[in-house]
Amino acid sequence: MRKSNTVRVLGFPIDLGADRRGVDMGPSALRIADVDVKLETLGYRVVDEGDIPVRNIEVQELQDAKLKYLPEVAAMSQILAGRVESILDDGDFPLLFGGDHSMSVGSLAGIGAHCRKHNKTLGVIWIDAHADMNTAETTPSGNIHGMPLAVAMGIGHPTLVNVGIEGAKLDPRNLAIIGLRSIDPGERKLIHELGVAAYTMFDIDRLGMYEIAARVLEDMSRSVDHLHISFDVDGVDPAVAPGVGTPVPGGLTYREAHVFMEMISQIDAYASLEVAEVNPILDDRNKTAEFAAEIIASSMGKRIL
Repeated sequence: MRKSNTVRVLGFPIDLGADRRGVDMGPSALRIADVDVKLETLGYRVVDEGDIPVRNIEVQELQDAKLKYLPEVAAMSQILAGRVESILDDGDFPLLFGGDHSMSVGSLAGIGAHCRKHNKTLGVIWIDAHADMNTAETTPSGNIHGMPLAVAMGIGHPTLVNVGIEGAKLDPRNLAIIGLRSIDPGERKLIHELGVAAYTMFDIDRLGMYEIAARVLEDMSRSVDHLHISFDVDGVDPAVAPGVGTPVPGGLTYREAHVFMEMISQIDAYASLEVAEVNPILDDRNKTAEFAAEIIASSMGKRIL
């Protein structure tokens, strides 16, 4: 299926899944970067649906150090899942602004519900320095933003796994992670057990981004009906995107990121996008949000010539 001409922007200013404050202002930073104007220039109709209200961390009670703020993250994820499912059921393209990467608990639940209802196969490309495949048993921090991929595959606390619809939303065979360079031991074990297509920065250095993108997108084109892109800006090198809570040196270059997103725009099944972990407090004159806005435009068809 082709991308809808109507893009519906939805902000999810959650910071409960991370340790560092400021990521809740990510949706505002992305709006300041004029994402809507860039997409309208490409011929899309953009409808901004505002933000889902999220109670800030000061009014939350920490009940479990291994699953920080679980009740509120689960409750807000349930709301996000319903909104995303509704946008897709209307035939529109959801463009989601985070917030920390715990947002994917809800976004993937909503996409999974839509896909199950319409007998579609979901595929996910996860662009990130981190695998985000921890559980309460493996997490070194207790931060839920390090768990959403495991949750999507049905692994983790039932309260999170059963958001939206019960059980797994994503088959690990239909997942590719790009840009890895910081993986916890439990995540490494799970990646190997599940056979996830995981491309580290060493792989990108060795093979080149174009080759990896071609492989991943060819596989996705054969096997999925709905391709979701989850773009964590810390997948990119901090020199390009400094405004992130968990920067890791040696990430994707400006052009590597754009090459991948330009190639994604040519895939018919591409049907949803989220941008996570933009943190304006840690940024330099909104540099990271401006970069993310350009990345979004590349994924939606912007070209150099």
